[in-house]
Amino acid sequence: CSRFSALMCPLFLYIDEIVSLALFDACCSFNGPNFDKIEYILTASFNKQKMLEYNSTRGNWIGFTDYSIVASTFWNKDPLDRLERAMEIKLMCFDNRDSLTFVLISPDGRHQAVLVCSAYNFYPKQIQITWLRNDQEVTEGVSNTDVIPDGELYYQFHSYLEYTPTSGERISCMVEHVTLWEPRIIVWNNSLPEGEKTKIVVGLCGLIIGLVIFISGFIYHKKKKKVLGSIPA
Repeated sequence: CSRFSALMCPLFLYIDEIVSLALFDACCSFNGPNFDKIEYILTASFNKQKMLEYNSTRGNWIGFTDYSIVASTFWNKDPLDRLERAMEIKLMCFDNRDSLTFVLISPDGRHQAVLVCSAYNFYPKQIQITWLRNDQEVTEGVSNTDVIPDGELYYQFHSYLEYTPTSGERISCMVEHVTLWEPRIIVWNNSLPEGEKTKIVVGLCGLIIGLVIFISGFIYHKKKKKVLGSIPA
């Protein structure tokens, strides 16, 4: 699951002199043989208690408390809510879908193979790629490009490993970035034909502050409307 850390945003709600802390977490999971099937999950928690969850596979909200069950029922009937969720999926999953490309390059005459591990469309620019042979770091035969801006805020980075294949060994590429919850390891499948690319989708994304405000404001509006509607005239 590729999470958007910026979507865990504090929101203070001042209702009836009670201060509540709301946290929002969005997650895009990429599945299928070409990683083209996306499951989007959005959760809302208040005061560390999970209240609501939207799952694009189910296509609806579910609530975990009396209030949130009422809210989820309302949102599941709201055409505007479905439109907003579809917009989030496009902006946060499809438009921010990034890829690591593991490529076997033709031999250059000096070594039997050159592997390239490339990271695209990530932000911020600080990134670390480490080569592993049988889970041990490899430093010999490794070279890296500079972190290259693509002109649209995001960056790309390429790391090369020149090596002589040995039967039974495991070659992998480990990527570390602030937007990854843990290092991502991609194992080279040496059964692939030379030059074939294996794409592994990960969530190297920037901070989508505008969308955080949009989601937070929407949930706040619904909660406030519910509370105000319960006050006797």
